[in-house]
Amino acid sequence: MKILFDIGHPAHVHIFRNLAKELEKQGHTILFTCREKECTIELLKNFDLPYKSFGHPFKKGIGKIWGLFVFNTKMLKILLRFKPDITLGHSSMYAAQMSWLLGIPHISMEDTGNMEQVRLYKPFTKAILVPESFNKNLGGRQIAYKGNHELAYLHPSRFKLDPSILKDLQIKPGEPYVILRFVAWNASHDSGHGGIRLKNKLKAIKLFSEHARIFISSEAELPSELEKYRLKTKPAQLHDVIAYASLLFGESATMASEAAILGVPGIFINNTSICYTREEEDNYGLVFNFTESEEDQVKAIEKGLEIITTVGIKEEWAIRRQKMLNDKIDVTAFLVWFVENWPESFKVMKEKGEWEERFRSLGTKGLRD
Repeated sequence: MKILFDIGHPAHVHIFRNLAKELEKQGHTILFTCREKECTIELLKNFDLPYKSFGHPFKKGIGKIWGLFVFNTKMLKILLRFKPDITLGHSSMYAAQMSWLLGIPHISMEDTGNMEQVRLYKPFTKAILVPESFNKNLGGRQIAYKGNHELAYLHPSRFKLDPSILKDLQIKPGEPYVILRFVAWNASHDSGHGGIRLKNKLKAIKLFSEHARIFISSEAELPSELEKYRLKTKPAQLHDVIAYASLLFGESATMASEAAILGVPGIFINNTSICYTREEEDNYGLVFNFTESEEDQVKAIEKGLEIITTVGIKEEWAIRRQKMLNDKIDVTAFLVWFVENWPESFKVMKEKGEWEERFRSLGTKGLRD
């Protein structure tokens, strides 16, 4: 088979990279298409994934409308040349629409339910795969699985921690550090969001730095007074950095969830409730969710300070993490099966309730501390 993956955000590289490699091992041919957003190209190169770039994404408003035409045209040309048997993406309107036009089945991953995007890909998509925590009904094409996107690359059977990251960070073994994550707030669905106020960023840094080193991961430019804290490791090393941290504090749901899977306390600040970070708080106590209100931002800082000054947190989070992993599957193993057995796999998932057990047993063999 030939399989095409469309990447809209650097995080999507991680979701699909293990799946792509496993499919290659089975003799399938793969190709990634992408827009040059942040470190997407660097990640594709790092993991040795073949790709075609469509150039840089367009900004808000008229630019995004024009981008729909430009990127659809480029996608159509690639599909005609590559001739895939199936395409995959995360909320990719371009892959969905152009695949439909050519009669190619398209599978979408979804976990946020941003209806602005859903409306543009859903009518053209054969299957929509969502975590079981997903709280919207997208119709008969929706399939829920026992996991979330981050488990596709951070499940213990997929992720191997590299301790050399401590040397790169100039951190001594056991020395505490905190990662602050700030987003750019320039996506189409970010309208109305302001994130953490600068005064509260400064307050958090001041209080946290009394007990731990500070590293900032930021999509946007940082004020001059914060630039000295910028994390300077390679993008592909980010999960190693998170794994050794004492706390992940910021505006990224993905990174809060990544921290949870790695057994690191996460604080997520956003007015939009995200299903998977909510589950990670309500069911496992791994993440703490706060709104962007001034009151909640202050509470979030207080909670962060409480976490990094509490003895035995890492041991407690290891127990909570194991409980979560026991409930979940190896998402990559599931995806390999789903793609290779399409369309019969879709029918199996709709008709039988025991299909997930094979991926649970596969995954638990690889669990590591």
